[in-house]
Amino acid sequence: MTRRSNRRRSLPSDRPGAVTGGSKASVAVRYDQLPRDRARRMRRVATLLLVAMACLFVLAWQMQGQHPAWGYVRAFAEAAMVGGLADWFAVTALFRHPLGIPIPHTAIIPENKDRIADTMAQFLRANFLTPAVVGRRMRDLNVAQAAGDFLVRRGEADAGRIRAGAAELFVELLESLDPQRLGMQVKAGLARQVEKIEIAPLLGQMLEAAIADGRHRPLIDGVIRWAGLALEDNEALVRDMVQARANALLRWTGLDDRLANSVLDGLYRLLAEVAVDPQHPLRARLDEGLQTLARDLQADPATRAKVEKLKNELIGNAAVSAWWMGIWERIRLSLIATARDPHSALSGQFGASLAELGEALRADPRLQVQVNRFARRTLVGVATRYGDQIVALVSGTVKRWDGRTISGRIEGAVGRDLQFIRINGTLVGGLVGVTIHLVTQLF
Repeated sequence: MTRRSNRRRSLPSDRPGAVTGGSKASVAVRYDQLPRDRARRMRRVATLLLVAMACLFVLAWQMQGQHPAWGYVRAFAEAAMVGGLADWFAVTALFRHPLGIPIPHTAIIPENKDRIADTMAQFLRANFLTPAVVGRRMRDLNVAQAAGDFLVRRGEADAGRIRAGAAELFVELLESLDPQRLGMQVKAGLARQVEKIEIAPLLGQMLEAAIADGRHRPLIDGVIRWAGLALEDNEALVRDMVQARANALLRWTGLDDRLANSVLDGLYRLLAEVAVDPQHPLRARLDEGLQTLARDLQADPATRAKVEKLKNELIGNAAVSAWWMGIWERIRLSLIATARDPHSALSGQFGASLAELGEALRADPRLQVQVNRFARRTLVGVATRYGDQIVALVSGTVKRWDGRTISGRIEGAVGRDLQFIRINGTLVGGLVGVTIHLVTQLF
């Protein structure tokens, strides 16, 4: 960011109307203005050359009686003026009416900008955005190797700029989007994907694999410990339940309290035996129940329907939606903070990961084939599906420009070369004039 700001402050601002302050818009305007300024300077050179030829013609016309060489000078200047004026008219007629006179077939570009827009769009569509052209060009390119070379060979300064630019762009993207709307869109996308997945068979397969490998036993041990703690925290509740269900005789004799103690002691003893004995019958019953649940999740339509109903209820639950929005906001803020931290994983580990990816792309031919095939198919698909929309965008954009805008942009791009045509026309015309004068003198 500091380097970019220094470059903005060092830009020249002595031109009339230059905008200072270093904003991105003003920088873009200055860089867009540079070709137009060069074209304007070259137009002055061509015009001064034409004026010089006119002055030389006047001088040669006055001095032609002093020496025969002045005849050649006059012929050169006269033909140079004709050639320069002709080329000035031709170049000017492309962009505007010469001297403001509406001569037919002048101001060609402004008068025909709609036709030019359609022609440009059709040229782009026919020569660049056809699937055959894109596929042929992509077959000649090793995109994966080029990307790998770039990621591996770049210097540390370039890597820092890449990471800093990527992090800045990432932060600006996250901050520019509406967090609420973005979170809802992400939630809706996830919900649509979850709705397409029938999770009951997946849960059944996961549970079955866990039972087969014995990975469910730590979970059972945790459930047993949790049951013991829950019983310890709710002894009073158990006593009240036993006493409430005891008859009046037991309560009158005080046996209800002893009954409650017996129930609690039996439960504690059962949990302790199950916890210390891996071969306890209750564990076997739990294993059987889990195996039955795993089979029902995969094969029983009623169980699968219940799980799908529960899944859909959870997706549509307002509390789950509020919970997700809180999670998403914490994720978004964490990503912004990580991207802004120059010493975070985004700067260090991300750069190292890019280098490792580049090495893999550069050294693995099979990976290159897969990446290149994916890139080719992607671009061919884009050209097939969106080629008409792209050319329509180009055509519509050019048509929306006014005549002065499109003339200014084209003249800024190629105007400097067109002024060389004027200069060459002036000089070539002068040489032709000298040649004709020489031939007339000889014959």
